[in-house]
Amino acid sequence: MQAGQTPVFVMNTAPERQSGRKAQISNITAAKTVADVIRTCLGPKAMLKMILDPMGGILLTNDGNAILREIDVAHPAAKNMIELSRTQDEECGDGTTSVIILAGEILAQSLAQLERDIHPVVIISAYNKALKEALEIINRISIPIDTSNDAEMLSLIKTSIGTKFVSRWSDLMCKLALQAVRTVAQEENGIKSVDIKRYARVEKVPGGEIEQSTVMNGIMINKDITHPKMRRRIVNPRILLLDCPLEYKKGESQTNIELSKETDFSKFQELEEEQVKAMTDKIIEFKPDLVITEKGVSDYAQHFLYKANISAIRRVRKSDNNRIARAVGATIVNRLEDLRDSDIGTKCGLFNIEKIGDEYFTFLTECKTPKACTILLRGPSKDILNEVDRNLADAMSVARNVFFNAKLAPGGGATEMAISVGLHAKARTITGVEGWPFRAVADAFEVIPRTLVQNSGGNAIRVLTELRAKHANGEYSWGINGETGKIVDMKEYGLYESASVKACYSRSVFSSLTHRAILITDPNLQNRC
Repeated sequence: MQAGQTPVFVMNTAPERQSGRKAQISNITAAKTVADVIRTCLGPKAMLKMILDPMGGILLTNDGNAILREIDVAHPAAKNMIELSRTQDEECGDGTTSVIILAGEILAQSLAQLERDIHPVVIISAYNKALKEALEIINRISIPIDTSNDAEMLSLIKTSIGTKFVSRWSDLMCKLALQAVRTVAQEENGIKSVDIKRYARVEKVPGGEIEQSTVMNGIMINKDITHPKMRRRIVNPRILLLDCPLEYKKGESQTNIELSKETDFSKFQELEEEQVKAMTDKIIEFKPDLVITEKGVSDYAQHFLYKANISAIRRVRKSDNNRIARAVGATIVNRLEDLRDSDIGTKCGLFNIEKIGDEYFTFLTECKTPKACTILLRGPSKDILNEVDRNLADAMSVARNVFFNAKLAPGGGATEMAISVGLHAKARTITGVEGWPFRAVADAFEVIPRTLVQNSGGNAIRVLTELRAKHANGEYSWGINGETGKIVDMKEYGLYESASVKACYSRSVFSSLTHRAILITDPNLQNRC
Protein backbone atom coordinates (compact mmCIF):
# COMPACT_ATOMS: atom_id res chain seq x y z
CA MET A 1 0.00 0.00 0.00
CA GLN A 2 1.41 3.37 -1.01
CA ALA A 3 1.78 6.22 1.48
CA GLY A 4 -1.26 8.47 1.74
CA GLN A 5 -3.73 5.86 0.50
CA THR A 6 -6.85 5.01 2.53
CA PRO A 7 -6.49 1.58 4.17
CA VAL A 8 -8.83 -1.13 2.87
CA PHE A 9 -10.55 -3.42 5.40
CA VAL A 10 -11.82 -6.78 4.16
CA MET A 11 -14.88 -7.73 6.24
CA ASN A 12 -16.06 -11.27 6.81
CA THR A 13 -19.30 -11.55 4.87
CA ALA A 14 -20.24 -15.01 6.15
CA PRO A 15 -22.24 -14.05 9.28
CA GLU A 16 -25.89 -13.22 8.81
CA ARG A 17 -26.59 -9.50 9.20
CA GLN A 18 -29.86 -8.02 10.36
CA SER A 19 -30.94 -4.42 10.59
CA GLY A 20 -33.96 -2.32 11.43
CA ARG A 21 -37.26 -3.97 12.27
CA LYS A 22 -35.91 -7.45 11.52
CA ALA A 23 -33.17 -7.01 14.16
CA GLN A 24 -35.68 -5.72 16.71
CA ILE A 25 -37.98 -8.70 16.15
CA SER A 26 -34.98 -11.06 16.39
CA ASN A 27 -33.93 -9.54 19.73
CA ILE A 28 -37.44 -9.70 21.17
CA THR A 29 -37.91 -13.31 20.02
CA ALA A 30 -34.59 -14.33 21.63
CA ALA A 31 -35.55 -12.67 24.92
CA LYS A 32 -38.98 -14.36 24.91
CA THR A 33 -37.32 -17.74 24.27
CA VAL A 34 -35.08 -17.34 27.32
CA ALA A 35 -38.09 -16.32 29.44
CA ASP A 36 -40.09 -19.35 28.25
CA VAL A 37 -37.25 -21.71 29.29
CA ILE A 38 -37.65 -20.83 32.99
CA ARG A 39 -41.34 -19.87 33.05
CA THR A 40 -42.21 -23.20 34.71
CA CYS A 41 -39.74 -22.46 37.55
CA LEU A 42 -41.96 -19.85 39.22
CA GLY A 43 -44.02 -20.51 42.33
CA PRO A 44 -44.41 -23.38 44.82
CA LYS A 45 -45.40 -25.79 42.03
CA ALA A 46 -42.19 -24.97 40.14
CA MET A 47 -40.56 -27.78 38.20
CA LEU A 48 -36.89 -28.67 38.66
CA LYS A 49 -34.60 -28.54 35.64
CA MET A 50 -31.92 -31.20 35.24
CA ILE A 51 -28.97 -29.81 33.27
CA LEU A 52 -25.78 -31.57 32.20
CA ASP A 53 -22.91 -29.08 32.50
CA PRO A 54 -19.87 -29.05 30.12
CA MET A 55 -17.76 -30.92 32.69
CA GLY A 56 -20.24 -33.81 32.83
CA GLY A 57 -21.76 -32.85 36.20
CA ILE A 58 -25.51 -32.68 36.88
CA LEU A 59 -27.29 -29.49 37.91
CA LEU A 60 -30.70 -30.10 39.51
CA THR A 61 -32.40 -26.78 40.31
CA ASN A 62 -35.34 -24.43 39.76
CA ASP A 63 -33.28 -21.31 40.50
CA GLY A 64 -33.52 -19.01 37.47
CA ASN A 65 -29.98 -17.69 37.70
CA ALA A 66 -28.42 -21.15 38.20
CA ILE A 67 -30.26 -22.49 35.12
CA LEU A 68 -29.40 -19.58 32.82
CA ARG A 69 -25.77 -19.64 33.97
CA GLU A 70 -25.41 -23.16 32.52
CA ILE A 71 -27.19 -22.42 29.22
CA ASP A 72 -24.87 -21.67 26.29
CA VAL A 73 -26.40 -18.98 24.04
CA ALA A 74 -25.00 -17.08 21.06
CA HIS A 75 -27.61 -14.33 20.59
CA PRO A 76 -26.60 -10.96 22.14
CA ALA A 77 -30.12 -10.19 23.44
CA ALA A 78 -30.35 -13.63 25.09
CA LYS A 79 -26.95 -13.07 26.72
CA ASN A 80 -28.26 -9.74 27.99
CA MET A 81 -31.18 -11.52 29.67
CA ILE A 82 -28.80 -13.95 31.39
CA GLU A 83 -26.70 -11.02 32.63
CA LEU A 84 -29.87 -9.43 34.01
CA SER A 85 -30.59 -12.55 36.06
CA ARG A 86 -27.02 -12.63 37.39
CA THR A 87 -27.24 -8.98 38.47
CA GLN A 88 -30.53 -9.65 40.29
CA ASP A 89 -28.95 -12.60 42.10
CA GLU A 90 -25.96 -10.55 43.25
CA GLU A 91 -28.07 -7.56 44.29
CA CYS A 92 -31.02 -9.24 46.02
CA GLY A 93 -30.50 -13.00 45.94
CA ASP A 94 -34.18 -13.62 45.16
CA GLY A 95 -36.42 -12.79 42.18
CA THR A 96 -34.05 -14.18 39.52
CA THR A 97 -36.88 -16.09 37.78
CA SER A 98 -39.41 -13.25 38.07
CA VAL A 99 -37.04 -10.69 36.54
CA ILE A 100 -36.54 -12.81 33.39
CA ILE A 101 -40.27 -13.61 32.98
CA LEU A 102 -41.20 -9.92 33.40
CA ALA A 103 -38.46 -8.74 31.02
CA GLY A 104 -39.56 -11.25 28.37
CA GLU A 105 -43.21 -10.17 28.68
CA ILE A 106 -42.38 -6.44 28.47
CA LEU A 107 -40.37 -7.05 25.31
CA ALA A 108 -43.24 -9.12 23.87
CA GLN A 109 -45.58 -6.18 24.56
CA SER A 110 -43.02 -3.83 22.95
CA LEU A 111 -43.37 -5.63 19.63
CA ALA A 112 -46.97 -4.44 19.26
CA GLN A 113 -45.82 -0.84 19.95
CA LEU A 114 -43.14 -1.06 17.27
CA GLU A 115 -45.69 -2.40 14.77
CA ARG A 116 -47.77 0.73 15.48
CA ASP A 117 -44.71 2.69 14.29
CA ILE A 118 -44.18 4.28 17.69
CA HIS A 119 -40.58 5.47 17.90
CA PRO A 120 -38.33 3.47 20.31
CA VAL A 121 -37.39 6.71 22.13
CA VAL A 122 -41.08 7.37 22.88
CA ILE A 123 -41.51 3.78 24.11
CA ILE A 124 -38.49 4.04 26.43
CA SER A 125 -39.73 7.40 27.76
CA ALA A 126 -43.11 5.87 28.60
CA TYR A 127 -41.40 2.87 30.24
CA ASN A 128 -39.33 5.15 32.48
CA LYS A 129 -42.48 6.98 33.61
CA ALA A 130 -44.14 3.61 34.26
CA LEU A 131 -41.14 2.56 36.38
CA LYS A 132 -41.47 5.64 38.62
CA GLU A 133 -45.18 4.96 39.08
CA ALA A 134 -44.54 1.26 39.80
CA LEU A 135 -41.96 2.10 42.50
CA GLU A 136 -44.43 4.51 44.12
CA ILE A 137 -47.12 1.80 44.16
CA ILE A 138 -44.70 -0.72 45.75
CA ASN A 139 -43.82 1.83 48.43
CA ARG A 140 -47.50 2.64 49.03
CA ILE A 141 -48.72 -0.93 49.56
CA SER A 142 -45.65 -2.08 51.58
CA ILE A 143 -45.84 -2.56 55.34
CA PRO A 144 -42.98 -2.19 57.89
CA ILE A 145 -41.39 -5.20 59.63
CA ASP A 146 -39.66 -5.51 62.99
CA THR A 147 -36.27 -7.14 62.24
CA SER A 148 -35.92 -8.21 65.89
CA ASN A 149 -39.16 -10.25 65.74
CA ASP A 150 -38.26 -13.88 64.97
CA ALA A 151 -41.77 -14.90 63.85
CA GLU A 152 -42.03 -12.07 61.28
CA MET A 153 -38.51 -12.64 59.93
CA LEU A 154 -38.98 -16.42 59.64
CA SER A 155 -42.30 -15.87 57.84
CA LEU A 156 -40.57 -13.59 55.32
CA ILE A 157 -37.64 -15.96 54.67
CA LYS A 158 -40.12 -18.82 54.26
CA THR A 159 -41.60 -17.10 51.16
CA SER A 160 -38.18 -17.26 49.49
CA ILE A 161 -37.60 -20.92 50.37
CA GLY A 162 -41.23 -22.04 49.79
CA THR A 163 -40.75 -22.27 46.01
CA LYS A 164 -37.38 -24.03 46.18
CA PHE A 165 -36.15 -27.60 46.46
CA VAL A 166 -35.61 -27.31 50.25
CA SER A 167 -39.23 -26.23 50.93
CA ARG A 168 -39.91 -29.49 52.84
CA TRP A 169 -37.18 -28.45 55.33
CA SER A 170 -38.26 -24.79 55.24
CA ASP A 171 -38.45 -24.33 59.04
CA LEU A 172 -34.88 -25.57 59.48
CA MET A 173 -33.49 -23.56 56.54
CA CYS A 174 -35.24 -20.35 57.66
CA LYS A 175 -33.70 -20.66 61.12
CA LEU A 176 -30.25 -21.34 59.63
CA ALA A 177 -30.48 -18.30 57.34
CA LEU A 178 -31.74 -15.94 60.06
CA GLN A 179 -29.18 -17.15 62.61
CA ALA A 180 -26.31 -16.76 60.13
CA VAL A 181 -27.35 -13.23 59.10
CA ARG A 182 -27.81 -12.11 62.71
CA THR A 183 -24.38 -13.51 63.60
CA VAL A 184 -22.49 -11.52 60.93
CA ALA A 185 -24.62 -8.33 61.18
CA GLN A 186 -22.96 -5.45 62.95
CA GLU A 187 -23.45 -1.70 63.28
CA GLU A 188 -20.64 0.82 63.73
CA ASN A 189 -21.17 4.59 63.92
CA GLY A 190 -24.73 4.16 62.68
CA ILE A 191 -23.60 2.21 59.57
CA LYS A 192 -25.04 -1.29 59.19
CA SER A 193 -23.00 -4.04 57.51
CA VAL A 194 -24.07 -7.62 56.79
CA ASP A 195 -21.28 -9.32 54.80
CA ILE A 196 -22.60 -12.86 54.35
CA LYS A 197 -20.27 -13.66 51.44
CA ARG A 198 -17.12 -13.09 53.47
CA TYR A 199 -18.09 -14.04 57.01
CA ALA A 200 -20.82 -16.71 56.66
CA ARG A 201 -19.16 -19.66 54.94
CA VAL A 202 -21.04 -22.80 53.95
CA GLU A 203 -19.23 -26.14 54.43
CA LYS A 204 -20.87 -28.99 52.49
CA VAL A 205 -20.11 -32.46 53.88
CA PRO A 206 -21.81 -35.34 52.00
CA GLY A 207 -23.39 -37.96 54.24
CA GLY A 208 -25.89 -37.82 57.05
CA GLU A 209 -29.32 -36.17 56.85
CA ILE A 210 -30.29 -32.63 55.89
CA GLU A 211 -31.83 -32.26 59.37
CA GLN A 212 -28.28 -32.46 60.81
CA SER A 213 -27.36 -29.13 59.17
CA THR A 214 -26.54 -26.39 61.65
CA VAL A 215 -25.12 -22.89 62.11
CA MET A 216 -22.12 -23.06 64.43
CA ASN A 217 -21.39 -20.41 67.01
CA GLY A 218 -17.87 -20.39 65.68
CA ILE A 219 -15.75 -21.60 62.76
CA MET A 220 -15.08 -24.95 61.10
CA ILE A 221 -12.20 -25.51 58.64
CA ASN A 222 -11.07 -28.55 56.70
CA LYS A 223 -7.66 -28.85 58.40
CA ASP A 224 -5.82 -31.14 60.84
CA ILE A 225 -2.95 -30.43 63.25
CA THR A 226 0.58 -30.66 61.82
CA HIS A 227 2.06 -33.03 64.45
CA PRO A 228 0.23 -36.27 65.38
CA LYS A 229 0.98 -35.89 69.13
CA MET A 230 -0.31 -32.34 69.49
CA ARG A 231 -3.49 -31.76 71.51
CA ARG A 232 -6.73 -32.26 69.54
CA ARG A 233 -9.10 -30.87 72.16
CA ILE A 234 -8.56 -27.70 74.21
CA VAL A 235 -11.12 -25.93 76.41
CA ASN A 236 -10.93 -22.09 76.40
CA PRO A 237 -7.84 -21.99 74.12
CA ARG A 238 -5.62 -18.94 73.63
CA ILE A 239 -5.40 -18.64 69.83
CA LEU A 240 -2.62 -16.93 67.85
CA LEU A 241 -3.21 -16.15 64.15
CA LEU A 242 -0.21 -15.60 61.88
CA ASP A 243 0.36 -14.54 58.29
CA CYS A 244 4.05 -15.47 58.27
CA PRO A 245 5.93 -18.79 57.89
CA LEU A 246 7.44 -20.62 60.87
CA GLU A 247 10.39 -21.75 58.74
CA TYR A 248 13.97 -20.64 58.24
CA LYS A 249 14.30 -17.71 55.85
CA LYS A 250 15.41 -18.79 52.40
CA GLY A 251 17.51 -16.66 50.07
CA GLU A 252 15.89 -14.33 47.57
CA SER A 253 17.66 -16.08 44.69
CA GLN A 254 19.32 -19.44 44.14
CA THR A 255 22.33 -19.86 46.43
CA ASN A 256 25.17 -22.37 46.04
CA ILE A 257 27.35 -23.30 49.02
CA GLU A 258 30.60 -25.27 48.89
CA LEU A 259 31.42 -27.25 52.03
CA SER A 260 35.05 -28.15 52.77
CA LYS A 261 34.42 -30.04 56.03
CA GLU A 262 31.69 -32.46 56.99
CA THR A 263 31.15 -30.48 60.21
CA ASP A 264 30.13 -27.41 58.15
CA PHE A 265 26.88 -29.11 57.12
CA SER A 266 25.88 -29.68 60.72
CA LYS A 267 26.68 -26.00 61.44
CA PHE A 268 24.24 -24.93 58.73
CA GLN A 269 21.58 -27.19 60.25
CA GLU A 270 22.25 -25.70 63.67
CA LEU A 271 21.85 -22.18 62.27
CA GLU A 272 18.53 -23.17 60.74
CA GLU A 273 17.45 -24.72 64.05
CA GLU A 274 18.47 -21.59 65.99
CA GLN A 275 16.58 -19.33 63.63
CA VAL A 276 13.37 -21.39 63.94
CA LYS A 277 13.86 -21.74 67.74
CA ALA A 278 14.06 -17.94 68.06
CA MET A 279 10.69 -17.69 66.25
CA THR A 280 9.02 -20.32 68.42
CA ASP A 281 10.49 -18.84 71.64
CA LYS A 282 8.87 -15.52 70.72
CA ILE A 283 5.54 -17.34 70.34
CA ILE A 284 5.93 -19.39 73.54
CA GLU A 285 6.44 -16.16 75.56
CA PHE A 286 2.73 -15.34 75.10
CA LYS A 287 1.57 -18.84 76.14
CA PRO A 288 -0.88 -19.61 73.31
CA ASP A 289 -2.59 -23.02 73.15
CA LEU A 290 -3.16 -22.96 69.39
CA VAL A 291 -1.18 -21.38 66.53
CA ILE A 292 -2.84 -21.01 63.12
CA THR A 293 -0.79 -19.70 60.18
CA GLU A 294 -1.50 -19.08 56.51
CA LYS A 295 2.03 -20.18 55.59
CA GLY A 296 4.15 -23.27 56.33
CA VAL A 297 5.40 -24.74 59.64
CA SER A 298 8.77 -26.52 59.46
CA ASP A 299 9.57 -29.79 61.23
CA TYR A 300 11.76 -27.93 63.73
CA ALA A 301 8.93 -25.49 64.56
CA GLN A 302 6.50 -28.38 65.02
CA HIS A 303 8.94 -30.04 67.42
CA PHE A 304 9.46 -26.92 69.57
CA LEU A 305 5.73 -26.10 69.64
CA TYR A 306 4.89 -29.69 70.62
CA LYS A 307 7.44 -29.55 73.46
CA ALA A 308 5.66 -26.37 74.70
CA ASN A 309 2.28 -28.17 74.52
CA ILE A 310 1.07 -25.89 71.68
CA SER A 311 -1.01 -27.23 68.76
CA ALA A 312 -0.38 -25.85 65.25
CA ILE A 313 -2.40 -25.68 62.02
CA ARG A 314 -0.76 -24.52 58.80
CA ARG A 315 -1.66 -23.28 55.30
CA VAL A 316 -5.09 -21.96 56.25
CA ARG A 317 -6.81 -19.87 53.57
CA LYS A 318 -6.76 -16.09 53.99
CA SER A 319 -10.58 -15.92 54.01
CA ASP A 320 -10.75 -18.62 56.72
CA ASN A 321 -8.15 -16.80 58.83
CA ASN A 322 -10.17 -13.56 58.60
CA ARG A 323 -13.31 -15.36 59.80
CA ILE A 324 -11.44 -17.02 62.67
CA ALA A 325 -10.10 -13.60 63.72
CA ARG A 326 -13.63 -12.17 63.90
CA ALA A 327 -15.00 -15.20 65.74
CA VAL A 328 -12.32 -15.56 68.44
CA GLY A 329 -11.39 -11.90 68.87
CA ALA A 330 -7.80 -12.29 67.61
CA THR A 331 -5.66 -10.05 65.38
CA ILE A 332 -3.74 -11.55 62.46
CA VAL A 333 0.00 -10.87 62.97
CA ASN A 334 2.29 -10.41 59.93
CA ARG A 335 5.62 -10.22 61.79
CA LEU A 336 6.47 -12.05 65.01
CA GLU A 337 8.41 -8.95 66.19
CA ASP A 338 5.08 -7.04 66.30
CA LEU A 339 3.31 -9.67 68.45
CA ARG A 340 1.47 -8.32 71.51
CA ASP A 341 -0.65 -9.98 74.17
CA SER A 342 -3.77 -8.15 72.88
CA ASP A 343 -3.39 -10.01 69.53
CA ILE A 344 -4.20 -13.35 71.18
CA GLY A 345 -7.82 -14.53 70.71
CA THR A 346 -9.53 -15.63 73.95
CA LYS A 347 -13.23 -15.69 72.98
CA CYS A 348 -13.30 -19.32 71.81
CA GLY A 349 -14.80 -21.83 74.26
CA LEU A 350 -13.66 -25.09 72.65
CA PHE A 351 -11.12 -26.25 70.07
CA ASN A 352 -11.42 -29.83 68.85
CA ILE A 353 -10.73 -31.90 65.76
CA GLU A 354 -13.21 -34.47 64.46
CA LYS A 355 -13.23 -36.87 61.55
CA ILE A 356 -16.34 -36.63 59.34
CA GLY A 357 -16.34 -39.17 56.53
CA ASP A 358 -12.79 -39.36 55.21
CA GLU A 359 -11.80 -35.80 56.17
CA TYR A 360 -10.53 -34.18 59.37
CA PHE A 361 -12.20 -30.91 60.41
CA THR A 362 -11.08 -28.33 62.96
CA PHE A 363 -13.87 -26.84 65.10
CA LEU A 364 -13.53 -23.54 66.98
CA THR A 365 -16.90 -23.36 68.75
CA GLU A 366 -18.71 -21.96 71.80
CA CYS A 367 -17.39 -18.49 70.90
CA LYS A 368 -18.56 -15.45 72.88
CA THR A 369 -20.32 -12.99 70.51
CA PRO A 370 -18.85 -14.37 67.25
CA LYS A 371 -19.01 -11.99 64.28
CA ALA A 372 -18.46 -14.79 61.76
CA CYS A 373 -19.84 -18.30 61.45
CA THR A 374 -19.76 -21.55 59.50
CA ILE A 375 -22.94 -23.20 58.23
CA LEU A 376 -22.50 -26.98 58.15
CA LEU A 377 -24.71 -28.64 55.53
CA ARG A 378 -25.23 -32.41 55.50
CA GLY A 379 -27.03 -34.36 52.77
CA PRO A 380 -27.10 -37.57 50.76
CA SER A 381 -25.15 -36.37 47.69
CA LYS A 382 -23.07 -33.48 46.31
CA ASP A 383 -25.76 -32.48 43.76
CA ILE A 384 -28.42 -32.13 46.46
CA LEU A 385 -25.99 -30.27 48.75
CA ASN A 386 -25.19 -27.82 45.95
CA GLU A 387 -28.91 -27.08 45.46
CA VAL A 388 -29.46 -26.68 49.22
CA ASP A 389 -26.50 -24.28 49.27
CA ARG A 390 -28.01 -22.18 46.45
CA ASN A 391 -31.40 -22.05 48.20
CA LEU A 392 -29.82 -21.12 51.53
CA ALA A 393 -27.79 -18.34 49.86
CA ASP A 394 -31.05 -16.88 48.46
CA ALA A 395 -32.69 -17.04 51.91
CA MET A 396 -29.72 -15.30 53.56
CA SER A 397 -29.76 -12.57 50.89
CA VAL A 398 -33.47 -11.93 51.53
CA ALA A 399 -32.85 -11.69 55.30
CA ARG A 400 -29.90 -9.34 54.68
CA ASN A 401 -32.00 -7.04 52.45
CA VAL A 402 -34.64 -6.65 55.16
CA PHE A 403 -32.00 -5.40 57.60
CA PHE A 404 -31.36 -2.48 55.21
CA ASN A 405 -34.94 -1.94 53.99
CA ALA A 406 -37.40 -3.18 56.62
CA LYS A 407 -40.50 -3.22 54.40
CA LEU A 408 -42.65 -6.07 53.10
CA ALA A 409 -44.84 -6.23 50.00
CA PRO A 410 -47.67 -8.76 49.52
CA GLY A 411 -46.57 -11.87 47.60
CA GLY A 412 -48.32 -14.34 45.32
CA GLY A 413 -48.46 -11.83 42.44
CA ALA A 414 -50.48 -9.35 44.56
CA THR A 415 -47.87 -6.58 44.21
CA GLU A 416 -47.59 -7.09 40.44
CA MET A 417 -51.38 -7.00 40.03
CA ALA A 418 -51.56 -3.83 42.16
CA ILE A 419 -48.92 -2.25 39.88
CA SER A 420 -50.88 -3.37 36.80
CA VAL A 421 -54.17 -1.88 38.05
CA GLY A 422 -52.40 1.32 39.18
CA LEU A 423 -50.65 1.76 35.82
CA HIS A 424 -53.92 1.20 33.91
CA ALA A 425 -55.52 3.96 36.01
CA LYS A 426 -52.56 6.27 35.37
CA ALA A 427 -52.60 5.49 31.62
CA ARG A 428 -56.09 7.02 31.33
CA THR A 429 -54.62 10.40 32.30
CA ILE A 430 -51.83 10.24 29.68
CA THR A 431 -52.57 11.83 26.32
CA GLY A 432 -50.77 11.08 23.06
CA VAL A 433 -48.90 8.01 21.87
CA GLU A 434 -47.13 7.47 25.21
CA GLY A 435 -50.37 6.05 26.58
CA TRP A 436 -49.99 2.88 24.48
CA PRO A 437 -46.58 1.78 25.87
CA PHE A 438 -47.80 2.72 29.36
CA ARG A 439 -50.76 0.32 29.01
CA ALA A 440 -48.41 -2.31 27.59
CA VAL A 441 -46.34 -2.21 30.80
CA ALA A 442 -49.53 -2.52 32.87
CA ASP A 443 -50.52 -5.63 30.89
CA ALA A 444 -46.96 -7.05 31.17
CA PHE A 445 -47.01 -6.99 34.99
CA GLU A 446 -49.93 -9.43 34.95
CA VAL A 447 -47.57 -12.13 33.68
CA ILE A 448 -46.41 -13.01 37.23
CA PRO A 449 -49.87 -13.89 38.68
CA ARG A 450 -50.84 -15.49 35.35
CA THR A 451 -47.75 -17.75 35.41
CA LEU A 452 -48.45 -18.72 39.04
CA VAL A 453 -51.98 -19.80 38.06
CA GLN A 454 -50.76 -21.72 35.00
CA ASN A 455 -48.01 -23.54 36.96
CA SER A 456 -50.55 -24.66 39.59
CA GLY A 457 -52.96 -25.94 36.91
CA GLY A 458 -55.67 -23.29 37.44
CA ASN A 459 -57.89 -21.43 34.96
CA ALA A 460 -55.81 -18.31 34.22
CA ILE A 461 -58.57 -16.20 32.60
CA ARG A 462 -61.17 -16.78 35.33
CA VAL A 463 -58.76 -16.37 38.28
CA LEU A 464 -57.10 -13.22 36.86
CA THR A 465 -60.53 -11.64 36.26
CA GLU A 466 -61.45 -12.28 39.91
CA LEU A 467 -58.10 -10.89 41.09
CA ARG A 468 -58.44 -7.79 38.88
CA ALA A 469 -61.87 -7.09 40.38
CA LYS A 470 -60.45 -7.34 43.94
CA HIS A 471 -57.65 -4.88 43.15
CA ALA A 472 -60.03 -2.50 41.35
CA ASN A 473 -61.88 -2.24 44.69
CA GLY A 474 -58.63 -1.31 46.45
CA GLU A 475 -57.99 -4.73 48.05
CA TYR A 476 -54.27 -4.78 47.22
CA SER A 477 -53.38 -7.65 49.53
CA TRP A 478 -55.17 -10.27 47.39
CA GLY A 479 -52.95 -12.58 45.34
CA ILE A 480 -52.62 -16.12 44.02
CA ASN A 481 -52.29 -19.20 46.19
CA GLY A 482 -49.55 -21.00 44.26
CA GLU A 483 -50.60 -24.39 45.64
CA THR A 484 -54.25 -24.31 44.50
CA GLY A 485 -54.28 -21.61 41.81
CA LYS A 486 -57.12 -19.73 43.60
CA ILE A 487 -57.13 -16.13 44.85
CA VAL A 488 -56.47 -15.55 48.56
CA ASP A 489 -55.94 -12.60 50.93
CA MET A 490 -52.18 -12.47 51.63
CA LYS A 491 -52.79 -10.92 55.06
CA GLU A 492 -54.58 -14.10 56.17
CA TYR A 493 -52.39 -16.42 54.11
CA GLY A 494 -49.26 -14.81 55.59
CA LEU A 495 -47.29 -14.51 52.34
CA TYR A 496 -45.20 -11.34 52.27
CA GLU A 497 -41.98 -10.73 50.36
CA SER A 498 -39.18 -8.20 50.73
CA ALA A 499 -40.19 -4.90 49.07
CA SER A 500 -36.55 -4.31 48.08
CA VAL A 501 -36.64 -7.45 45.86
CA LYS A 502 -39.75 -6.18 44.04
CA ALA A 503 -38.26 -2.71 43.57
CA CYS A 504 -34.90 -4.17 42.50
CA TYR A 505 -36.19 -6.36 39.68
CA SER A 506 -38.55 -3.62 38.46
CA ARG A 507 -35.61 -1.22 38.17
CA SER A 508 -33.39 -3.87 36.56
CA VAL A 509 -35.91 -4.71 33.84
CA PHE A 510 -36.65 -1.12 32.84
CA SER A 511 -33.22 0.42 33.19
CA SER A 512 -31.12 -2.07 31.29
CA LEU A 513 -32.74 -4.61 29.04
CA THR A 514 -35.44 -2.65 27.25
CA HIS A 515 -32.98 0.06 26.26
CA ARG A 516 -30.61 -2.42 24.68
CA ALA A 517 -33.14 -4.68 22.98
CA ILE A 518 -35.25 -1.91 21.43
CA LEU A 519 -33.40 1.37 21.34
CA ILE A 520 -29.92 0.29 20.29
CA THR A 521 -31.12 -1.79 17.31
CA ASP A 522 -32.09 1.36 15.40
CA PRO A 523 -32.96 0.88 11.70
CA ASN A 524 -29.70 2.65 10.79
CA LEU A 525 -27.60 0.17 12.78
CA GLN A 526 -26.71 -3.41 11.93
CA ASN A 527 -26.84 -6.26 14.40
CA ARG A 528 -24.72 -9.37 13.85
CA CYS A 529 -26.46 -12.57 15.02
